[in-house]
Amino acid sequence: MSEFIKRLQERRANVWEQAKALLDTAEQEKRDLSAEEEQTYQRLNADLDAIDARAKDMAEAEQRSKDAEEAFAKLLAKPETQQRNDTEADSELRRWGRGEVRGFDVAKPAGVAFRDLTKGTASAGGNTVPTTFYGRLMDHLIEVSGIMMAGPTVISTASGETIEMPVTTAHSTAALTAEAASISESDPAFAKRSLGAYKYAVLLQAASELLSDTGVDLEGYLAMQAGRALGNAFGVHAITGDGSSKPTGVMVTATTGKTGATGVAGAFTADDLIDLYYSVIAPYRNSTSCGWLMRDATMAAARKLKDQQGQYLWQPSIQLGVPDTLLSKPVHTDPNVAAVGLGAKSVAFGDFSAYHVRMAGGVRFERSDDYAFNADLVTYRAIIRADGLLVDQTGAVKAFAGGAS
Repeated sequence: MSEFIKRLQERRANVWEQAKALLDTAEQEKRDLSAEEEQTYQRLNADLDAIDARAKDMAEAEQRSKDAEEAFAKLLAKPETQQRNDTEADSELRRWGRGEVRGFDVAKPAGVAFRDLTKGTASAGGNTVPTTFYGRLMDHLIEVSGIMMAGPTVISTASGETIEMPVTTAHSTAALTAEAASISESDPAFAKRSLGAYKYAVLLQAASELLSDTGVDLEGYLAMQAGRALGNAFGVHAITGDGSSKPTGVMVTATTGKTGATGVAGAFTADDLIDLYYSVIAPYRNSTSCGWLMRDATMAAARKLKDQQGQYLWQPSIQLGVPDTLLSKPVHTDPNVAAVGLGAKSVAFGDFSAYHVRMAGGVRFERSDDYAFNADLVTYRAIIRADGLLVDQTGAVKAFAGGAS
């Protein structure tokens, strides 16, 4: 397996070198890519994406295998009397799956856990963290939402009452003051915003024959389907929500850090992205949650850009499972970010930990054998309540906006 991964990594590097060669040739000849070259370039980009997806699948498969081995090792090592408390939640899930109980709450695991909101890699410590049903569902929710992958601050509450959040709109400033002179007052400016608990829900159906006759991994299936569906639904509003009966999206409240030139249909240049990078002050740029957010098509355009020294701004990762970088910062993609266009905020950059996601309670699962009785289908319902808000609006996250026509 390690030899295959090494070959996959070498293939990825080779594909990127071919893509660079196309761009370098066109630049040396001071022309755009020809139609044939553009087609080849897009094919190479698709190959890079396919290799990344393959690497991600392999990493997840390896992690699942290790989780299963650890689970079996624990079961074999512990006497039955010591397992009852640890497997109580799992037993409840299985009773619910068999129809013995109608519904149950999948609460966030007890205790305090300070972890980055990313899926992580096994070698970085992932093997030391037990995988729960809640954790698997959250992993799938995160993987389909760019803002969740970017590392926001997550506030988990047991109930869904409205939380009043202070939003920073301006910081205090100090000034050089002479001896015995009056010190000027400078207070930070705050606004008050509310974090609610908007409901996101999905119905899943499975044939009774599937549940009865096959060894289907019910837990894995439900975690994947529910997590992705809920992640997609919440992810739209976490990017573009206007705050009216829905979360406030990060792109809505991100301030404009750079506006593109006129007459180029909203496109950006290498200098534009560099200017956007430095429009965010150092304390935010140095955060571990600082990065880029854009859609896939925009990232394809960013891959072609070079700085004034002829170096590509985009650099492929040399480690499988680690994001590629743009100006040394990780790039996260989300299809809900606006496409490049006149006046459109197509790229965001900054400290995404300033975006707060509120999760009210756990995940509620319920089962019904009656909802689709005539089709002999078992129906499952998954519900989360969540909200989102950029609480630091002094420039923690800034956006590139396409210039006017």
